[in-house]
Amino acid sequence: MSLRNGTKQGTVKIGVLGLGRIAQHMGETLRAMRKDPRYSQLVEPYACATRNDEARARNYADTFGFTKAYGSYEQLLDDPEVDLVYIATPHVFHKDQAIAAMQHGKNVLVEKAFTLNAQQARLVIEESQDTRLLCAEAIWTRYMPSRTLLVQALESGAIGDVVQIHADLSYPLTHKQRLVDPQLGGGILLDCGIYALNFGGMIYPNANVTRMLSNVVMSPEGVDRTFQASAVLSNGVLTSSSASMLCASPRLGIIQGTKGYIIVGNINNPEYIDVYAADHTLIQRITPPEQLTGYEYEVAAAAQAVLDGRIECVQMPHSQTIHMLEAMDGLRADWAMRYPAER
Repeated sequence: MSLRNGTKQGTVKIGVLGLGRIAQHMGETLRAMRKDPRYSQLVEPYACATRNDEARARNYADTFGFTKAYGSYEQLLDDPEVDLVYIATPHVFHKDQAIAAMQHGKNVLVEKAFTLNAQQARLVIEESQDTRLLCAEAIWTRYMPSRTLLVQALESGAIGDVVQIHADLSYPLTHKQRLVDPQLGGGILLDCGIYALNFGGMIYPNANVTRMLSNVVMSPEGVDRTFQASAVLSNGVLTSSSASMLCASPRLGIIQGTKGYIIVGNINNPEYIDVYAADHTLIQRITPPEQLTGYEYEVAAAAQAVLDGRIECVQMPHSQTIHMLEAMDGLRADWAMRYPAER
């Protein structure tokens, strides 16, 4: 990027740190964005890095059209051309890697969960405030057009005043090592439960939790396999959130109001938003626009924030990242669950 009249101009060069499963999706996204006229001048898939495996990095670069491939994270952070680093490693590593990236002068987009806990998040955000570099959480549902469409449906008054919100996201995931390993911050809460909690959080971002109750089923390894949580918000709305790594679920989000209700199909990547009257008559089906992969919205928001010189994204500001982690910290405190890295 260059500076013109005090404003950064040009294309944001993105580096991907960590090349696991979610980084594959980001690679697909950046490759598609580079070919799309809406985004082709905004972002460039520039560099990728994995730890001690340059051949793997080169294969990733060749597959998704990256210019540089590095066999260490340090090499990527030392590259002066990298503008924005997408951190795609397990969340137990996010704090140290995000801080290191900013200390190297890089803006960061950190995959959810942002960190293990709110205390770690505050340290990362303090670094962002000190360096004046962008630091954003990559929880894609906060950035999607479906969020705006859902809020607009609620603001239309079609279902009256909201009374209750329910959200669940469950998949059979016990075969994934990072989810069952406490050393990696395993458990369903930080992986899928975060989406169920964020479903209500993104509708009412300014509401505080006044009371929360929960139940959990733990694994022999000491991580949460299944949980349910209910909370009363400061605006009087009752929310319930649940997730499990033992079973599949319909992945629905349900919002009940005094005049009707809304059903969101797949809270992890909304496919439809159905608005019903109190007599169960379907009033309207809202379909989100066609997307590249769904990740493009968080990438575009982060890149634009970098160009604008902002240190947070309006879709998921620092205060919301901390707010959601505080809620998850509260749940884990109820379960007497601590990650080894917190000890």
